[in-house]
Amino acid sequence: MRRHYFYSGALLLLAFFTIVTAFGQGTRGGPKIRTIIVDAGHGGTDAGARGKYSTEAEITLKLSLKLDEILRKELPDTRIVMTRKTDIFHNVREKAKIANDQNGDLFVCIHVNAAPDKKHKELSHYKTVTYYKGKGKSRKKYTRKEPVYRYWTTPNPMHGTSTYVFAADRADEKASGLLTEERYESEAEIVDVPDPKSTEAIIAARLWSQKFFKNSVKLGTMIEEEFVKIGRTSQGVLQRNHKGIWVLQATNMPAVLIETGFITDKEEEDYLNSEDGQNEMVRAIANGVLKYKQQIENRQTTRSDSSSTSKKTTTPPPVPDKSKPTQKPVAVMPSTTKRD
Repeated sequence: MRRHYFYSGALLLLAFFTIVTAFGQGTRGGPKIRTIIVDAGHGGTDAGARGKYSTEAEITLKLSLKLDEILRKELPDTRIVMTRKTDIFHNVREKAKIANDQNGDLFVCIHVNAAPDKKHKELSHYKTVTYYKGKGKSRKKYTRKEPVYRYWTTPNPMHGTSTYVFAADRADEKASGLLTEERYESEAEIVDVPDPKSTEAIIAARLWSQKFFKNSVKLGTMIEEEFVKIGRTSQGVLQRNHKGIWVLQATNMPAVLIETGFITDKEEEDYLNSEDGQNEMVRAIANGVLKYKQQIENRQTTRSDSSSTSKKTTTPPPVPDKSKPTQKPVAVMPSTTKRD
């Protein structure tokens, strides 16, 4: 019981600091995104999903190191912090603590997806089964026909990318999402996610809906759009509302978890282990981050300029050009998942 109260109190305290961080980011001067956290999923004793010849932890580390190199080169005024640079294990609480202690403004978590083999069942034949009823002299012999089934598995055809965000309201499970019953993570990724109806979860949901959720969706959408440009199949931006991932919940900043492909699909495993494939994927992720940063910071500058100008002039705002089509918002699908 004491442990429960301590845990609830810790989350409420985290929520308080999240509020301070959220509003503090919007008022400080200079670049709005000063620190980007890059997290290579799994590692060390936690290999994550496994393919025919590689593991999720191996691939995520290679992709993260390449992303770190690109971002450092193209964003020299931005701090890039990696949660791990070698094949070591950090539990998810440590990862979230690293991100928060480093005052991250953006959390980019890289993972590799996986799906269990498809199970098949087919009637093979019938066999005759003998059984008896009664006792002593009344015991009689009977036979019956019983079906015999053949069972086998085939590789799961699931493929493509997706980007997860922590759901603004995890209690809302009206839609199941595209990857229902297909996605699984190690238990280390989902420990201690609170009851969606608890006080701390409600506070977290409000914070996400007010600030971080929208920006997380924005970043996720930009990254998925970049994947489409290089020919990848995109499953879109999905919500983790049934079994959330701790690093998306406990980080005081917009956060995304990028599923770069299915290691259980032979072609995608080969692609994610190839130099060309890794370079393409990292370039796409970097492009999404760069566009997001530019848009967020330009919007911040524009708001500041508009506020300053409004005090000096009464010129009405320009009339929007209705001849230009408007882009429809990207739908964010809630997703329920299961473990292996």
